[in-house]
Amino acid sequence: MGSHKAEAEKPAGAESVKRYANDLPRLLVDARACQVCAEYLPLGPRPVFQFDPAVRILIASQAPGRKVHETGLPFNDASGERLRSWLGVRREQFYDAQQFAILPMGFCFPGSGRSGDLPPRPECAPLWRQPLLHHLPQLQLTLVIGQYALAWHLPEWRGQTLTDKVRDWHSHWPSLLVLPHPSPRNNLWLKRNPWFEDTLLPHLRARVEDILK
Repeated sequence: MGSHKAEAEKPAGAESVKRYANDLPRLLVDARACQVCAEYLPLGPRPVFQFDPAVRILIASQAPGRKVHETGLPFNDASGERLRSWLGVRREQFYDAQQFAILPMGFCFPGSGRSGDLPPRPECAPLWRQPLLHHLPQLQLTLVIGQYALAWHLPEWRGQTLTDKVRDWHSHWPSLLVLPHPSPRNNLWLKRNPWFEDTLLPHLRARVEDILK
């Protein structure tokens, strides 16, 4: 399988953390130049993420869509507009790397399938996620979006429905919060769960505002 070949080409897990523990500039250069999945990406590699070690809010998402790949700007689409509305922040705040880190589980657009974009490439997170998280010592809030980010950040929650995970938002509050994907594809879910916007979002906006003061 291609994933096994790719994983063998670069260090993973603890080895990767150790390699980059004292060299964040090199880590960022290597991650942004990554070609490991090139042969599997229909539009070629273009890692898209936002990072600064001083950041206090992390958005843990899935993978860039086609429009994000084209512009190189994370959440530069309808999902991003809704997410910024949920957070109660302006566009310029959202794209300030010292205010928000945006680390998808896969940094490159994986291509499209029958019902939407394909899953994040499995090679990406083992290579880059833990080394980058190691360089975020000031995190106060992690927003987990999508099942792949959820499996990484909260593996103990496997088997529960998304609705259960979001409804149980107090479990890791105020340091972590699971969100439904802000894609227009989730309009029906939002309509069926009005408590999300009425009850949860006011707490999220207040928390974000307090952190960004």
